[in-house]
Amino acid sequence: MSNCVSVVLSQKGWSVTYTTQSICTLKGSTVEMSCSIRYPSGTVTTTFWFTKMYDVEKYVNLRNDSNYKGRVTYRSDKMNGHTLKITDLRESDSAEYKFRFITDQTGGKYSGYPGVTLSVTDLQVKVTTTWWSTTLTCSTTCILTGNPTYIWYRNSKIVQGASSPSYTVYFKTEDRFYCAVKDINSPAVSVEGHSYFHVTYTHQRICTLNGSSVDISCSYTYPSGHTISETIWYTKGKLHEAPQILSPGYGGRVEYLGNMQSDSILRITDLREEDSAEYKIRFRTGQTTWEPTIPGTTLTVTGLQVKLTPATVTEGQKVTLTCSTTCTLSDNPTYIWYKNGHVTNQSTSLFLNPVSSEDAGRYSCSVEGHEEIPSDEETLTVRCEDV
Repeated sequence: MSNCVSVVLSQKGWSVTYTTQSICTLKGSTVEMSCSIRYPSGTVTTTFWFTKMYDVEKYVNLRNDSNYKGRVTYRSDKMNGHTLKITDLRESDSAEYKFRFITDQTGGKYSGYPGVTLSVTDLQVKVTTTWWSTTLTCSTTCILTGNPTYIWYRNSKIVQGASSPSYTVYFKTEDRFYCAVKDINSPAVSVEGHSYFHVTYTHQRICTLNGSSVDISCSYTYPSGHTISETIWYTKGKLHEAPQILSPGYGGRVEYLGNMQSDSILRITDLREEDSAEYKIRFRTGQTTWEPTIPGTTLTVTGLQVKLTPATVTEGQKVTLTCSTTCTLSDNPTYIWYKNGHVTNQSTSLFLNPVSSEDAGRYSCSVEGHEEIPSDEETLTVRCEDV
């Protein structure tokens, strides 16, 4: 919604200030538009809203317009604020709404130009189909005021709520879909039973250790009559560099596994933190390259770090040592703790309560199954209690 807009004063001390300059809203809904007025003296005797006039000084008061019968309400307050409410909106209500007031002073008449431009639109579902999917878009002829929430229905059941004006279908179906804003629905549309190129990534996110290996996998389906002739994994944003994922830049660390016709696995060994990225797949069938639009698998590579709390330790305190990572490691791993190079415990955090001088030493941690990739050592020094 726009900021308040003041009309240009045609007479000194007279004005109409509208709360908004334009409104786009839905057919069948209710709208309110407001303004405040200012005048030099006297008492206001007449107020009304209008969209048209058929002669000089012959304005059509909306309350007397047969097109608005039973749908218009005026409301005013003691601060010279005036509100117009229109219910059961129709597309024919689209117009510029202006406010006029008359006082008991000679020549005390004023109309606020320009007024509020109201655009009334309906909801329509636009269908865009590709080999990958069908995208349904909840379309209007103007941008709805107030950042509305869109709800999508499939056969009268909600499939996507409080979300965007688009919904994508990745599966073969003959269901009917429609969108809604508040309590106003679009007409339903049918999505014919296409069979799409569809990719399912096994994991949306993977967090794993620096120096370890990872398998990023997906499965896919596609229309009959197509044969996958090439499969390429790439990092998002570097599609033109996709072949380099197998280049010497990766030092021979990449391998493709799977049957390639229905599933594929990208295996990366000796992981480095710079390998952190979103990984996606694309295919070639004949002379055509297909690239899924859905998100791929986001890989985050992290190291292990021992965090000591508190940083300065006095004998008798409670001390916590945490095996910290920049993301939550996948597969809920078991942590192994070492003191001076020897295994001392298995837990995410190591608690020393109360800590004593005997606990002083060099601490590190690792993940079970990856003991060869320990964290750096953190030295715990315990000060004597103050006497």
